[in-house]
Amino acid sequence: MTQQKPVVLITGATGQIGGDTLRNLLNDDSITLVAAVRSPAKAEPFEAQGIRTVILDFDKEETLAPALQGIDRAFLVTGYTVHMLRQSKAFVDQAKKAGVQHIVHLGACGRDDTTIGHWAWHQFVERYIEWSGFSFTHLRPECFMQNLLSYDGTQAVKEGVIEQYTGDARFSWVDGEDVARVAAHTLLHPLKHAGKTYRLGYDVQSYGDIAAIMTRLLGQPFRYDAKSPDVFLENMRAAGAEMAYMTCVHDNFTRMAARQIPGVEETFDNFPGITGRQPVTWEDFVQKHRSAFAY
Repeated sequence: MTQQKPVVLITGATGQIGGDTLRNLLNDDSITLVAAVRSPAKAEPFEAQGIRTVILDFDKEETLAPALQGIDRAFLVTGYTVHMLRQSKAFVDQAKKAGVQHIVHLGACGRDDTTIGHWAWHQFVERYIEWSGFSFTHLRPECFMQNLLSYDGTQAVKEGVIEQYTGDARFSWVDGEDVARVAAHTLLHPLKHAGKTYRLGYDVQSYGDIAAIMTRLLGQPFRYDAKSPDVFLENMRAAGAEMAYMTCVHDNFTRMAARQIPGVEETFDNFPGITGRQPVTWEDFVQKHRSAFAY
């Protein structure tokens, strides 16, 4: 008798981390891969590649139960809004009814005792997943290197100037593609990674340090212009971002600059054991994206 392959659902499949996770799993024939999308139009590129899709919109709860039928493992990725709390709860509730066995949750940075708002929200989701009785793996990426390419549509480096909001604080970073690699491995091997919380951060740098790395590697001058976190808040408001979430980020930046968040300089040695490779460093990232930074 042929054993049926486990079915793995990727939410956020059209986004950065979800999309990279899906691409990491594409050629693995031990699973059946399913991409969650919000509309038939967004399904078309996946269907063209032979990837099965389901319609799942976190803001339309009636789409959750049908999308989760027959799913064995799920990657839960929500957006950067306070609505992630109710969205995650509704997803977990329906996943339980559908018989999903293992959930990999993309959370946020921080130690268990964090009081940064949006980091704590993700930890509430973690606990709800656990309380609901799932096999689970929690991912807590530190600051994404990709934030230096753009943040919620706002360009971070302009003509050699990095405009950011954390003073001269040094903190831990991770390449989003490395986060996706970890997600892929934990979805492929749930027994190995069940019950684990992985903090993902591998290179500690301040923005001034990063500017120096870019200057050395790209042969052009880069500098860091430290702005008030209040400027960030106004930029996000102008960009139409969800302000409950961005107010938490503002608090994060304010406390980071004041060196009031314990643990932000921590790095971890878990990546080689999970993926069999070394994590991306800032030097690697700058070289890989040099065309995006050059001016």
